[in-house]
Amino acid sequence: MMKFKSMGIICKPNKEFSWSLSHCMVPTILKLDDNQIIIFFGSRNKKNISSIGMVRLYYKNNKFKIIKYYKKPVLTPGLLGTFDDNGVLPSCIIKEKNIFYLFYIGWRPSVKTRYSLIAGLAKSNSLTNFKRVSKSPILKLSNLEPYQILTAPNVIKKKKLYYMWYVSCNRWKNKDLPYYDIKFATSKNLTDWNQTGTRCIRLKKNERAVARPNVIYENKLFKMWYCYEKKKSGYKIGYAESKDGKKWKRKDNSIKFINTFKSENKMRAYPNLTKLDGDTLIFYNGNNYGKKGVLCAKLEN
Repeated sequence: MMKFKSMGIICKPNKEFSWSLSHCMVPTILKLDDNQIIIFFGSRNKKNISSIGMVRLYYKNNKFKIIKYYKKPVLTPGLLGTFDDNGVLPSCIIKEKNIFYLFYIGWRPSVKTRYSLIAGLAKSNSLTNFKRVSKSPILKLSNLEPYQILTAPNVIKKKKLYYMWYVSCNRWKNKDLPYYDIKFATSKNLTDWNQTGTRCIRLKKNERAVARPNVIYENKLFKMWYCYEKKKSGYKIGYAESKDGKKWKRKDNSIKFINTFKSENKMRAYPNLTKLDGDTLIFYNGNNYGKKGVLCAKLEN
C-alpha cells in the first residue's frame, strides 16, 4: 500500500498577474536538481481563458519555498481558429539535447459538444520562451479515433524510441459527457506519432473517464499514476503497472491519501510524481480542477 500524506496547497494563482486570476491546473514538474523544481501549470484570466505559467520552488526538510513566480506566461493561446485558440494547459516536459519540449493541451469550445482537447508541442532553449513546433496538433483524428479529445500526453524515452500515453475519447453520451481512456503511441522524433490504438487503461464498470497519465520506468517496470472518475463523482488518483508499457494491470486500491485537507475533499486529479531531497512526492489538483492551486503529498515509508 502506497500511503501519501497530504501537505496541502503549495502553489496558488498569483492574482497580481492578469493571466493568473484563478487555477493552477495540471501541475507538470521539471526537476532541476535534488531540491529544486519548476512547476508548469494552466492559469486563467478574467475571461476564463488559460495560459501556461511556471513557478520555481525549493524543497528541503518537508517544506517548500517559492523562489520565483514568473511574471509572464511561457505559452499563450494559439491563433484564432486553431485547435488551441481558447486555452492551453501543460501536460509533460522533457529535455533532449539541451532543448526543452513542452507537450501541452489545446482547448476550445465546440457547438454540439462541450469542448475539444487536442495535444500540441512547443519547445525552448531557455524555458521562459516556448515556441510552437507546429500550429497544428501532434495527435491526429482518424477513423479509429474520430473524436476531438486526443490529449494529456505523457512522454518518456525508451532506448531510441519515445513512448507516449495519452487520453483518447471513445464516445459522447451527450453534449457534456464524454467517455475516454488512455491509449499508447510511439515516435522516433517527438513530432511524428504512431497512434497504435492500444488501450492501456480501460474504463471499468460505471466509470466515465481515465485521465492525465504520468509514467515512470523503474526496476524494469512501467508505473503509471492517473485519475479516474465514476460518472460525475469527482476524480480520484489511481495506479497501474506494466512490463512492456502496453498491457497494464490496474491497482487503484494500492494508493491511499492520509492527513487530507478541505481543498481536496471532493476530488484529486492530474497527478505528477517526482523525487526530491530523498522523498517521493506527488503533485496534483484538488477540488474544482485546481481552482485554488497545486497540492502535494509525500509517500510515507
